Amino acid sequence: MSASAPSSSPTDPARFAHVAAPPRVRRLLASLHALAAQTLATPLKLTIVELERELFRDAERARNSQIQADIYAQTRRLQEVNAQFAPLFLDALGHALAQLREPRVRHVPAPAASMLTASTLTLVADTDIDRDIVLVEIIRREAQRSASALQLLGQRFAVLAAGPEFDVEDLPFGPHVLCRIVRELGERFELGLETQLALYRVFDRQLIDRLGELLERANIFLGHEGVLPGLVYTPYLARSATTRRIVTGPERSSPAREGGKVNRPLTGWSGSARNSGWAAMTSEAMGDLPASLRPGPPAPAAASSAPAAAAGAVPQDLSAPAMSALHHLLDAARHASANGLAGTAGSVADETAGSAAAAGNAPASPGVPAAANPGPGPSAGPPVAVASESVHATLAKLQAQSAGTGTARRSMADLHNALLAQMRADHGAQAALTVKDSDTFDLLDMLYGQIQREVRPDAVAADLLARLQVPVARAALSDPAFFVRDQHPARELLNAVAEAGANWLGEDDVDPQLVQKLGRAVDQVVDDYQGDAAVFEAANEDIQQHFRALAHKAELAERRHVEAARGKERLESAKQQAGASIEQLCAQSEPPRFVQSLLKQAWSDVLTLTLLRHGEGSEQWQQREQETARIAEVTCQPPGTAPSDADLGGQVEAALLQVGYHQDEAAAIARRLSSPGGEDEGSSRTELTARIRARTRLGEQGEGHEPRKVAPLARSLAEEDCYRQLRTLPFGTWFEFTTNQQGDLRRQRLSWYSLLTDNALFVNPRGQKVGEHSLDALARLMAHGQVRIVNEDKSRLIDRAWQATLRTLRSLAGPGPAAETAS
Repeated sequence: MSASAPSSSPTDPARFAHVAAPPRVRRLLASLHALAAQTLATPLKLTIVELERELFRDAERARNSQIQADIYAQTRRLQEVNAQFAPLFLDALGHALAQLREPRVRHVPAPAASMLTASTLTLVADTDIDRDIVLVEIIRREAQRSASALQLLGQRFAVLAAGPEFDVEDLPFGPHVLCRIVRELGERFELGLETQLALYRVFDRQLIDRLGELLERANIFLGHEGVLPGLVYTPYLARSATTRRIVTGPERSSPAREGGKVNRPLTGWSGSARNSGWAAMTSEAMGDLPASLRPGPPAPAAASSAPAAAAGAVPQDLSAPAMSALHHLLDAARHASANGLAGTAGSVADETAGSAAAAGNAPASPGVPAAANPGPGPSAGPPVAVASESVHATLAKLQAQSAGTGTARRSMADLHNALLAQMRADHGAQAALTVKDSDTFDLLDMLYGQIQREVRPDAVAADLLARLQVPVARAALSDPAFFVRDQHPARELLNAVAEAGANWLGEDDVDPQLVQKLGRAVDQVVDDYQGDAAVFEAANEDIQQHFRALAHKAELAERRHVEAARGKERLESAKQQAGASIEQLCAQSEPPRFVQSLLKQAWSDVLTLTLLRHGEGSEQWQQREQETARIAEVTCQPPGTAPSDADLGGQVEAALLQVGYHQDEAAAIARRLSSPGGEDEGSSRTELTARIRARTRLGEQGEGHEPRKVAPLARSLAEEDCYRQLRTLPFGTWFEFTTNQQGDLRRQRLSWYSLLTDNALFVNPRGQKVGEHSLDALARLMAHGQVRIVNEDKSRLIDRAWQATLRTLRSLAGPGPAAETAS
């Protein structure tokens, strides 16, 4: 092994003594390196430990004893690597810090997609591309996740370096530099390709996932040391015509930038999407309403307010304005409905149908929120609001009934009616809910309605959502910030169950283990919830752990399909290069036509196999080129003017046997390719041609010839825009395909695509291959609205449902005649 341990301690301040910088800067660099060593030491040790475990698992699943022996040899090497990996990594990181004031030289490899040309696709290049693909994806994901912290640290490091701001690619603590170091260490320890790829994946899980902690601690430390104290990062994006959006087809309502933020394609597996800010969505919903419909200052809390919110809820001074806005929206909607504004109701139905289509929902007309507490009748007297404690006690009784019978009411409105009926049975016919509690039920009813539009009615998750209604209603009544808190535990669980019903439990995606896990989580909440939000958190965490396990299995399955697809691409590239070489030879030397036919059908397979096995720069390829030139030289001579080249014939026959030709066929072809004029008295041209055409060519899947490739038709302007966008998407982007005339959608993941062959591979949420499309065909589907890209801000089902609910309320409370008169 060529690696050796560093000569000095990884945290030795003496390593920065030679840095041409003031003493204070050298001290800060030493402190930063010590901070990195303290933060990364344990993840670095766990990286090799976990890598060794992964290799043992791979050895147990090896296809044969030779592969198993190779893996065990790599495992034995890791025992020596284990003691040196962390010190060498920290030493390299210290070296990067010590070069802070030197000219910046980037070592980041170019993305593999930009390197795919016929002249560079050799086995050596494929090794580099394999590593580049994994590392570039790790870098891209972390650069997006920690963009703000990296930006701040780049500014502060610029102060230490007395130079311009550090780009993410140059930042010593950035993912580019860390991934470069781990790649160099993999080469330095002479690990095999598959072991290096496994190292990168383990490094991503053990260290890169914890990189945010190091970046945050470094920013806090430098701020306390007086390096740009109080620095914040608030990007301003000009909303010009050129930066407002990326066209994704005729769906002009899918901008790349909305409200000053970039809508990036969703690339994570199910359950890993980022959360949307519900308080911000509510504020935006009130942004362009008439002044008469906007809320004033929040009213003081009533003496009989709901119980205290769960730990971590939005403070009262932040939640009150947003909740007041929701109450005003509901009041305005009820006012418009009471006045019989038929035109408004019609427009609401139209807009809701459009909103549902935009969010992937089936069009449906929403119900107008009912007036608070419909009275029991004129003879019962005025309604009397029941105290919150009594409401919660009644709901607890309904929850116990649901847990005992295992049944649930089909809608939140049914639960509302059952609650009122039980309250009136216990407290008299005048019993009613407070206005705020009634508003909460109306909002929940609308939210549940939007969720159920995306969940298949016959899916198991539909019943689970119904069983969650009582605990969710209790959580919403208990917490005034339920609809504005960004991550409420009850909503997170609701989203997990709903997304399982929408994305995972289709006809072809039934997962018995997931069904069982969801059922247990819901049972846990229904049985145990008595006002403690930790019950929702525990149930949701149990589901998320299962999602993560499913995502890991899906990644493994996806990788196998990607490797197969990339193998086809290499084969196609080699075929193209071999064909181009033969075409060039035929154009220059003009051998007999039958010889040209043999070269293009039989000898082309030999050249293709040589390129795949050895590459363009190998001695074997140079030998094949010499043999090809010799074939042209011999066969261009007139028949009978010279004897056959026996050595050339033997070489040609041996090469044809390697690509699967039978002995007699290989011998007949070799005699013709090594004789003047391509003549051979021992074989018939007609018979030889028929036998060659009947055999399966190298790389073909079955008998017969490959389908002739037809040049694509000219694309329209919209199709060309979609085509250009597709060629820049990151691997892993999710798409929604329209499956029928009813508008049902199915999500598929763009696992891989080739800029060389134009092929794109798609898998389902379980990592199973579901189809291949050409980028040209995909662009045409996008332009006609049959396919669309899923953006990060549109990915979570409950966020889409809340946005649709707010759009409905805005439409109902929009400026009608009454509002216009008031303004």
